Amino acid sequence: MRVISGSARGKALLPVPGMATRPTTDRVKENIFNIIQSHVRDAKVLDLFAGTGQMGIEALSRGAAHCDFVDHDRSALAVLRKNISAARVADRAQVHASDFSLFLKRHAGAGYDLIFLDPPYGGQLLNDALFAAERFDILSRNGIMVCESAAADVLAPCFTGGREYRYGTIRVTVLQKTAEMES
Repeated sequence: MRVISGSARGKALLPVPGMATRPTTDRVKENIFNIIQSHVRDAKVLDLFAGTGQMGIEALSRGAAHCDFVDHDRSALAVLRKNISAARVADRAQVHASDFSLFLKRHAGAGYDLIFLDPPYGGQLLNDALFAAERFDILSRNGIMVCESAAADVLAPCFTGGREYRYGTIRVTVLQKTAEMES
């Protein structure tokens, strides 16, 4: 696992010990950033379920203005802080030890330009996070959310309008704030 491009290009990132965290593969990460490249520079970014922080760190390396990293796992938070420091992006990063729903509630209306949602696969966490992001109006007017899930996971019906990409057993869905979400 490494930073692919930008100011921290080639920097190796530490993994979170154990099997609780599943990092995004370099191939999938590179494809995601090819898709969203026009949304990264000067963006206000949220890396929810941050784990190692590799998605937010990649965004900062490519010129994002700021990234809030959110995770509740202590071992992930320790690795995350080390990775942010090693990539030399700490001046534009803030780490939050919090449950995703509490963070979103506390930061209602924050206006993030780019949100990465990569919760543990299976279960309801991704849909819960999507509903909370909408409820607390967390996206900026033209903001996007990049959701990573297992291909078999089902997104709630009101979020199926996004662009979807498949990489083997992984599905990446890119959602943009729509007029319906603003009303």
